[in-house]
Amino acid sequence: MADCIFCKIVEGAVPSKKVLETDTVLAFHDIQPSAPVHVLLIPKKHIPTMNDVTAEDAAAIGDIALAAQQVAEALGIKDRGYRLINNCNDEGGQVVYHLHFHLLGGEKLGPILR
Repeated sequence: MADCIFCKIVEGAVPSKKVLETDTVLAFHDIQPSAPVHVLLIPKKHIPTMNDVTAEDAAAIGDIALAAQQVAEALGIKDRGYRLINNCNDEGGQVVYHLHFHLLGGEKLGPILR
């Protein structure tokens, strides 16, 4: 997608502070962190929302889960704990329409909602 900021990050056209990169997943620090550790994990393939995931994408979703474990370990929060969040569509809080997961940690996290 030519106008997708995350696709541009995957292509290298927009810089990011990478934490992990595999053949299918890119993890990078969020530019507006909500916690001491706030990393975005995205599939390199453009998938707009969780609702657009197909059976063909199952391996990529699994790759994201494994990458989340690796990122949490690399950043020293795997054993302390972390949260992995996906926002879907407008009411779910999705802002960038390229499937992504927020890995948050580095402090005691409060309730998920209010």
